[in-house]
Amino acid sequence: MTSKQLAWRIRRHGIEMTHLSGGSHIGSILSVADIVAVLYNDVAYIDSKNPKNDARDRIILSKGHAGAAVYAALAEKGFFDIEELKTHYQNGSRLSGHVSHKGVPGVELSTGSLGHGLSVGAGMAASAKMDRKTYKVYVICGDGECDEGTVWEAALVAHQYHLNNLVAIIDHNKMQSLDFCENTLSLNPFSDKWKAFGWNVIEADGHDHDALRQAFEKTKNNDMPTVIIANTIKGKGISFMENDILWHYRFPHEGWEYDCAVNELYKNKPDGVTDPYTPDGIANPALEPAGANITNNHTPSFTLNPNWIWNSSTKEKV
Repeated sequence: MTSKQLAWRIRRHGIEMTHLSGGSHIGSILSVADIVAVLYNDVAYIDSKNPKNDARDRIILSKGHAGAAVYAALAEKGFFDIEELKTHYQNGSRLSGHVSHKGVPGVELSTGSLGHGLSVGAGMAASAKMDRKTYKVYVICGDGECDEGTVWEAALVAHQYHLNNLVAIIDHNKMQSLDFCENTLSLNPFSDKWKAFGWNVIEADGHDHDALRQAFEKTKNNDMPTVIIANTIKGKGISFMENDILWHYRFPHEGWEYDCAVNELYKNKPDGVTDPYTPDGIANPALEPAGANITNNHTPSFTLNPNWIWNSSTKEKV
């Protein structure tokens, strides 16, 4: 399987998993899919037959709310049965909504409370140095997550101890929770911040697999930790989800949302990959009705401002 085929399957699994469970964060799952696919398929050393192999590279999804992407990748790589993905986010399932390592082979750390993954990753990388191990530690973070102070504490520590075996990848989709990052807490100048903390900085198109592979190749032979700022689009691959903050929490509902999402993916299916749920697409899809306003069914998008509050009934600032 190529990384592009894996990325498509991750997106398709993500649509199905969130649809079946009524779970959240499909926008983040779609934005990080290419990063996860390239990392798990072409870059990191992992072994589904021996998940605890001490020589394995460690991968931490610090933005744990996009856990479905990692579960999908692990299932596709043989860590557990693909059929189990249908239990995602449901009562009794080990595949919790925010990624969990409890009983799930291939997951290094339970995450979801944002800001902790890079700190743990720095500890793992320091441990490898002390034990003279050669494995690398990869930590996938969200850009909104970089509002957390612990991210920058970890960045300082990683520079202090020359943790050149640590790579952070930022899923820079420029959105978080209820708004754009810029309107919530500006990260700019983002690259300069990491450089000031002593990191090697690489910027790449987070949906271009060749560019991502080249970026990972550039992380080698450095004497300091590296951050890859992967520029992405939230909701990538589904036109009505792209750059729409609504889909941070919303899931594809039964009807036109699910049908249109599935058919858009199907139209862009790479050669040699199959759809495990709707092998031929959806023949007679429900279509978005004229004047549809799904924002009435979920959290409205707005810029949080301490000088006003939001009236959910009138949709006005008060």
